[in-house]
Amino acid sequence: MDNLIQRLKIFSENDFPVSIVSEYLKDYSLSVDDKKKYCFFRDDRYTRNLVFKNDNFEVLLLCWRPGHAAPIHGHEGEKCWARIDYGQLKFQNYHLLSKKPLKLKFKDEMVGGDGYLDGPADVHSVENIFDMDAVSLHVYAKPYDSCEVYNLEKNITKRIKLNYYSMFGEIC
Repeated sequence: MDNLIQRLKIFSENDFPVSIVSEYLKDYSLSVDDKKKYCFFRDDRYTRNLVFKNDNFEVLLLCWRPGHAAPIHGHEGEKCWARIDYGQLKFQNYHLLSKKPLKLKFKDEMVGGDGYLDGPADVHSVENIFDMDAVSLHVYAKPYDSCEVYNLEKNITKRIKLNYYSMFGEIC
């Protein structure tokens, strides 16, 4: 994990060049020790486990039990990558056409397994529709503590506060 963080620090000096960061993350895989230290699951919802954070970026491991989902959400205009370390996840990407009234245009749907890289994403949903656990590594350029969630059924946008389940290997 230390090598990843050091590389991301260098990338941050150049505003996270998308193609270079994407290629690096495609080839990166978590060590067994990293998984033991930072992976925490809950049965009732997916977990956001903070690994590293500074003013320029943050690294999280998200842990998904079967059926867990993140609703359609944005990333505050920042670059965000998600790499599946193990398991499978479904990503649905959208174009935000309008906030008032809420209009999203479906872009694509991807089901990815070990090593799949999504991003940088603007607006998407993520779901574990499979019968096994999944872990994904997330890199967020310019950390943020809240984001907009889009509910297409009710045609509303809601701002939610983002929380960590664990920070630096310790449950909050």
